[in-house]
Amino acid sequence: MNIPEKLALIKRNTQEIVTEEELTALLKTKKQPVVYLGTAVTGRPHIGYYVWVLKMSDFLKAGFKVKILLADIHGALDNTPWEILEKRYVYYSHVIPLMFTSVGADIKNISIVRGSDFQLKKEYILDVLKLSTFTSIHDATKAASEVVKFGDNPKLSGIIYPLMQALDEEYLGADVQYGGLDQRKILMYAREYLPKVNYTSRVEVMTPLIPGLVGKKMSASDPKSKIDLLDSPDDVIKKLHGAYCEAGIVEDNGVLAFLKNVIMVIKQDQKQKFVIERPEKFGGNVHYSTYQEIEDSFVQKKIHPLDLKNAVAKEINVLLGPFQKNRKMLEKISQAGYP
Repeated sequence: MNIPEKLALIKRNTQEIVTEEELTALLKTKKQPVVYLGTAVTGRPHIGYYVWVLKMSDFLKAGFKVKILLADIHGALDNTPWEILEKRYVYYSHVIPLMFTSVGADIKNISIVRGSDFQLKKEYILDVLKLSTFTSIHDATKAASEVVKFGDNPKLSGIIYPLMQALDEEYLGADVQYGGLDQRKILMYAREYLPKVNYTSRVEVMTPLIPGLVGKKMSASDPKSKIDLLDSPDDVIKKLHGAYCEAGIVEDNGVLAFLKNVIMVIKQDQKQKFVIERPEKFGGNVHYSTYQEIEDSFVQKKIHPLDLKNAVAKEINVLLGPFQKNRKMLEKISQAGYP
């Protein structure tokens, strides 16, 4: 794969890259760059996580070494009770690798890193304190505002969060940090502030947030807005049937968003078509090679929302097959972390 091909793969379905020029230079000068993504062990992982799983899979194909930070300390800073932190980490450590294998990713160049394994070391803590002497409360609060749940009575922990996330780039040896667009303020904080403690700025890559099933951001704290990884096939169908998917409307349509950012990415990579099954009296089955074809047909009201929902539900259930096979064990672990 040449550099333009690698760049195109990394850019697929991204919202912003800061900066593309730096990313291109990195691809030219380093044989195996390192990209990292951090996920705090807070709410139960849901199918929205597949957006970043697939993007990290793109980085793997582009020759990167991928580091997934299971950020247990960050989870505590964002209000996960300390007494169940370990149990939530255990759940994440089981389901995240399974998500990669369910999309067919080659995981030999993926490493799973636990935050507390390096974030409690003397050198790291000293750097957090150093960075705090350069960072105003205003800037730290601004950086964390779209990620940390501050509430009406914000805690000090919330403004420590972005300082640690910035330093993670250095301590994980990352050349690139990837996150959702809600992470943008933290990523830009890292760009600005790491040089103040004599560390280099990294490339920051962001993908859009996809709407939930009820027309807002998919959220682990709102069961109606997302499909849990352990939902049964019947639950998946039921949730899709209740999803917001108004005929001809693309905006805030979580069904179409998931189709675009997850299902059709997998179909494209596997050179398969997306099939909407319909009785002959309603036109019979239709096959689509690209997401744009589906969206155009939906906007023109050639696809009924219920037919689309049923087709997406079927694909999600295929994706979650490995979780169903291990559901009994995963439910037991999950109940410990999410009593």
